[in-house]
Amino acid sequence: MIVHGNVATIYPHNHMLQYGHKYSVQIDAGVLTTAPAGFSGFTTDRGWTFTTKSAPPAASVTKVVVAADGSGDFNTVQVALDFVPDNPAQRVTIYIKNGTYEEIVFFRDKANLTIRGEDRDKVQIGYGNNSGFNPPMPGPSRRCAFSAYNSTGIELINFSVSNYFYGQAEGLLVSGSKNTVSHVNIKGSGDALNLRGSVYLTDCKIIGDGDTILGVGPAFFNHCELESIGPFMWIRNTDANHGNVFVNCTFTAMSRPMPQNLASAFAPGNAAPAVPAVGAAPATPPGGAAGAAQTPGRTSSRVPMSAVLARLPNNHGLNYPYAEAVLINCHLKGIPPIGWGPIDDDTSHLHLWEYNSTDPDGHPIDISQRHPESKQLTTPQDAETIADYSNPTFVLGGWTPVVDQ
Repeated sequence: MIVHGNVATIYPHNHMLQYGHKYSVQIDAGVLTTAPAGFSGFTTDRGWTFTTKSAPPAASVTKVVVAADGSGDFNTVQVALDFVPDNPAQRVTIYIKNGTYEEIVFFRDKANLTIRGEDRDKVQIGYGNNSGFNPPMPGPSRRCAFSAYNSTGIELINFSVSNYFYGQAEGLLVSGSKNTVSHVNIKGSGDALNLRGSVYLTDCKIIGDGDTILGVGPAFFNHCELESIGPFMWIRNTDANHGNVFVNCTFTAMSRPMPQNLASAFAPGNAAPAVPAVGAAPATPPGGAAGAAQTPGRTSSRVPMSAVLARLPNNHGLNYPYAEAVLINCHLKGIPPIGWGPIDDDTSHLHLWEYNSTDPDGHPIDISQRHPESKQLTTPQDAETIADYSNPTFVLGGWTPVVDQ
């Protein structure tokens, strides 16, 4: 049950309702403690009734519709995902009508699936989730708002995904191979976008608080907008594949304060802060005196680690000497002059490369103070490298993505 103001939405567990049935709902008077005066609940089998659809869509359909207002085949994204087969003979499309879908979306081991929204800004999928609610454990991460796990040939098109909480709170996780994300707004906190396996992203907007893109690659970003308070990425690829490559993208450092308890999370060597349990007393904000606690979601004035393009600290023994991040023809706004860092790893095979980075108006930026472990690509000396890294097929290990508009 989720309550906003005077609206309570009740989500039964999956498979609790059957098609072609009439149900009654009973609610005791004390369940909704903030209900308007005079609300005494539903105590009979006639106060609130509803009837389910007569039958599900045919198992062979190639398109199903999700509509929050009940006009589609399903009311939630998750139920539609549970309905479609894991490996259909033909590509199946889940079409999401405009609306707000407050739910955790999770699926794995699927293929040949398109999830498409009616309007990029009017289809809002999100939930408040993070590692405080769902701590790290073996197997799939469950701290994300939306997870496409261990899946192949998935297309995510034309909608918004948000994680409403902070800390290690991913908006979107995509793992598997040959997956595409097109015209999607992604918003989270730490690790806002988590990528594992070959992913092509085009015309997306990605907003996070720091370590905004976390992943092992390969990932190709085309005409994407990125906004972050702290470091834009923490790259973890090995020598088995490429890392993160950005072509014609825009990086904007945000100046707003970090959320409560988050400002220290992106300092070198620090793990993400613990998030108080729901209902627990909030912790002291970073840099605050004892007793100066703030409620969750309140911001701290402490200045966070700057929004460098990437950081590579040797944290908990993690070392990524082959980490790769390449920027080609990208616009940078508010990025510190050093550009990259801190870098604590073995740098013998590190690729932190830029070519033709400019300000938002297209003017060359000052690169004289760039981190010594980074490199500026130039022409004609690096023309072949620039051409290779501008090609998604080269970056993504031989896969040529085809984006369905």
